[in-house]
Amino acid sequence: MLDGSNVEEGDVVVGLPSAGVHANGFTLVRRVLEREDYDGDDLLAPTLLYLEDVRRLRPHAHAFAHVTGGGIEGNLARVVPDGLCARIEWDAWERPPVFAWLARHVDELELRRVFNLGLGYLAVVAEPEPGDLVVGRVERA
Repeated sequence: MLDGSNVEEGDVVVGLPSAGVHANGFTLVRRVLEREDYDGDDLLAPTLLYLEDVRRLRPHAHAFAHVTGGGIEGNLARVVPDGLCARIEWDAWERPPVFAWLARHVDELELRRVFNLGLGYLAVVAEPEPGDLVVGRVERA
């Protein structure tokens, strides 16, 4: 069972891209839409399924986090043991355009707290595989 108990200092966080907002934060999105229209399909893009990626990463994974309500840090905190924390490199990936639109109306800390910001699923592994998108590292808290 991957309960996060094997997560160690020095592990890396691998991000799997989202298709957009997914199903979280739509109360906030609706408030922003009242102020400004958005003409992008990524606002309504269906949530991606991560089964194949999880199967590939599972043999080496120490933990997984599905980025739902609570954003990246909030969901990682659920799988990283006490005494450790995941430090995210916020510029390590390109966010889908919908998040640039939202950023015109919502401050960065709120965006991080509510949305996936382009990463729908995360894996904590000791060593990334070639081609993996490393978005953070596990450190002492």
